[in-house]
Amino acid sequence: MTSPKPAPAGQAAGDAPPAERQQVAAEVDTLLDLAVGRLGGARRDGQHAMARAVAEAIGTGEHLLVQAGTGTGKSLGYLVPAVRHAVREDERVVVSTATLALQRQVVTRDLPLVADAVAPRLPRAPRIALLKGWHNYVCLQKVSGGYPTEDPSALFALPVDAHGEHAGAADHPAADDGAGSGRGDRVGDLGAQVLRLREWAEETGTGDRDDLVPGVSDRAWRQVSVTSLECLGPRCHMIEECFPNRARNLAKEADVVVTNHAMLGIAASGAPGVLPEHDVLVVDEAHELTDRVTAQATVDLSVASVEHAARLARRHGGVPTTDLDAASVALGAVLAELPEGRFRDGLPDAAVLAVGAVRDAARGLLTVLKPDGAPAQAAAEGGMKMAASAMLALFEIADRMSGDAARSGRDVLWCSRGDDGSGGFRGSGMSRLHAAPLAVNGLIRTHLLAGRSAVMTSATLSLGGTFVPVARSLGLERPARRDAADAEPLAGAAAAGAGVVPAAALAEQPTAPSGLPDAGPRAAGTADAGTADGGTPDGESPGETAGAASTSATRADEERAWRGLDVGSPFDYRRQGILYIASRLPAPGREPTTDAQLDEIAALVTAAGGRTLGLFSSRRAATAAAEAMRERLDVPVLVQGDDQLPTLVRQFAEDPATCLFGTLSLWQGVDVPGAACQLVLIDRIPFPRPDDPVRSARSEAVQASGGNGFMQVAATHAALLLAQGAGRLIRSTQDRGVVAVLDPRLATARYGDFLARSLPDFWRTTDRAAVLSALERLAALA
Repeated sequence: MTSPKPAPAGQAAGDAPPAERQQVAAEVDTLLDLAVGRLGGARRDGQHAMARAVAEAIGTGEHLLVQAGTGTGKSLGYLVPAVRHAVREDERVVVSTATLALQRQVVTRDLPLVADAVAPRLPRAPRIALLKGWHNYVCLQKVSGGYPTEDPSALFALPVDAHGEHAGAADHPAADDGAGSGRGDRVGDLGAQVLRLREWAEETGTGDRDDLVPGVSDRAWRQVSVTSLECLGPRCHMIEECFPNRARNLAKEADVVVTNHAMLGIAASGAPGVLPEHDVLVVDEAHELTDRVTAQATVDLSVASVEHAARLARRHGGVPTTDLDAASVALGAVLAELPEGRFRDGLPDAAVLAVGAVRDAARGLLTVLKPDGAPAQAAAEGGMKMAASAMLALFEIADRMSGDAARSGRDVLWCSRGDDGSGGFRGSGMSRLHAAPLAVNGLIRTHLLAGRSAVMTSATLSLGGTFVPVARSLGLERPARRDAADAEPLAGAAAAGAGVVPAAALAEQPTAPSGLPDAGPRAAGTADAGTADGGTPDGESPGETAGAASTSATRADEERAWRGLDVGSPFDYRRQGILYIASRLPAPGREPTTDAQLDEIAALVTAAGGRTLGLFSSRRAATAAAEAMRERLDVPVLVQGDDQLPTLVRQFAEDPATCLFGTLSLWQGVDVPGAACQLVLIDRIPFPRPDDPVRSARSEAVQASGGNGFMQVAATHAALLLAQGAGRLIRSTQDRGVVAVLDPRLATARYGDFLARSLPDFWRTTDRAAVLSALERLAALA
């Protein structure tokens, strides 16, 4: 594979000969028409604009941010030019998705369709492959007895390997959309699931956990899988049949490899060989990448994790763990006295000594937990590998927490107390130390973007009218050229929302009421009546961050330029939806809900006849609101936690009278078109918690460097979630409805302009009576 070709000297990215660019664009248009026709779809201008832009960016080596609204068909918009380029130029493309549902759609439907449709127009048929983390595949060696049976305590303390792979979670995208079935906590259930897995292992051709339907619990899966560090590698007697090894070999030969953001997170940490060599990276749902990389790079240390490593060393390595046991006791004593929260000046001295003792003891045990090369029984060899991998993970975590990154402030360190994940078997309130990177944009730039062209796409990449905040978070520093949206300042935009309320349009009526108050955003500099949410500084002007993007001409020549492109949406948001800001309500406080909020929710839900998706900032708020509505209203109200999320969403979609209330999992990815969802409630602006250790540290770092920490961190986070949440309303050209924000600061605070401009272009109002009337008409027509 070769590196993407840079533009000739003196030629800017995108300045290829016009005839050549037109030829490529024409071919991409033709191929896209073929793919869409095979799908039975219609031509969409935004999709074609996206495909041409992706082809141009790949050809010039430029990075591209593409905002493609719901209904654009962005999967085909990037897959067609990606497949064309991979085959014609023999340059591999890696495509990463954020969720299991999207990954399954790309692998099983979109990509095979594209490959089949365009193959006759290309020199050869495209080769495609799927690549996941090691633990997502069944280990035949383990199933055949090549690893010892795990002790019961290991079921509650899954190890973390040296690259941050949390067994059963971090590298398995099913965790983020509620897939899988059955918790299987009882011993009998667990045994039945493991027996079923062993039978399945003899039948499956992929070994991929997601091909097992129905699924099993993480505890059961752990019995038939290993992490990458636990794998015996070339020493394994079943290496030729190994499922994860086979998947990696297929990826090395493929033109297009589909993976997930968790794998990108591992690669961003600097782990070698995680992804096959590639020249182009396409990141779908790119707005989630920084959080996924942060999650993969975050580690924790507790007495339980030390005891787990020591237990494996004794049981499978046959070595005494006296020093590590003593270090564990000392660590427990220190953790019991540490305050919960972030350590702004690094770990306290006592904690540094305790963590250092764990590190030194783990290092000493690593030297003896190595195979001596003599033949051994398969289970003994596997057990030794498990012990060594757990000890290596422990050593690297302790070394990191006591090393330069922690002392210099490059890592954020904090202590937490909470459930240890055992379901209460070991008790709640366990203390843990955590370390997370202060910033990940450098990791993304260095390990994911360097030496290749990247296409980042999502329905929400432009925040406050500019791509700069997301570009900055993704490690993109030097814009190639400014699009119209980026040329606008973040503050001072013309007020939106004046005119006629589209209640009539929503209800398909010929006339509409007029004279409604202007609920448009206020320009920076106007009086601000908002109050802070958890310490967030009201009155911060978005204009203060308008020049935050770096355009330094001293960047190295090899740093690729980027540009942003918004291809729009096929939806007419101003005719299809209303953004209602309940400006008469008091600003939210510390309580989960207020009586005024509950009254407002009841009135809105009643007018809508149910049909409500409630997005709340906390589980307490969602539960409190659900309980109150169950008492007040005669409509079914589901709340997250009642059942698995896919089941709840299905029940919500099947019964229009039903309401579904929940937290973060519902803000993104829920797709319920039609009359079942005509009202989306948002209880408050979703600022990060003021005690969030990572985001508070990042905000302080921006402030210390002269920037606006609130706008660059808290407001950007809130804008992204608001845009995602509001996007749940309009999912087709036939949808109509209301997004109701019960936080008046969206209309009154100076940062409200930045947040509101991040939302779809709904008609905006604060007129409660008009909104209730529109909802009633919609319910009558449904």
